[in-house]
Amino acid sequence: MAGEQDRLLPIANVGRIMKQILPPGAKISKEAKQTMQECATEFISFVTGEASDKCHKENRKTMNGDDMCWALTALGFDNYADAIVRYLHKYREAEREKAIQNKATCPQDKDEESSEDKRGHPPQQTDEAPTPVLEFSVKKGDKS
Repeated sequence: MAGEQDRLLPIANVGRIMKQILPPGAKISKEAKQTMQECATEFISFVTGEASDKCHKENRKTMNGDDMCWALTALGFDNYADAIVRYLHKYREAEREKAIQNKATCPQDKDEESSEDKRGHPPQQTDEAPTPVLEFSVKKGDKS
């Protein structure tokens, strides 16, 4: 059972996401959290597998956001794909703006970029991207 739990999304995170949409004070049973945990994990695996197959056919080792969007569309989840494509575009635009701001506020001397440290090693590069924050809202349809 421990091996199965390792492949699932953390149940505390699943419960936290579920609770966000519910009214304050609402309770969620352990069984409901476990069911959602299994469904969300399966959905992610399903979409990721499709994107992975595409990358494999194209002899690529790295999957990207565009591959995930393509997989959602290929699997018939067009509504999700549209939302994720918009989010991905906004995320990339924000990253570009952040990079431009960083260049403007932290200009580096060209000599510093190519200089070595005291041990003769080149400077370390960090490509740390912030963790994206996904925001979703549930719209209740009219029953008219």
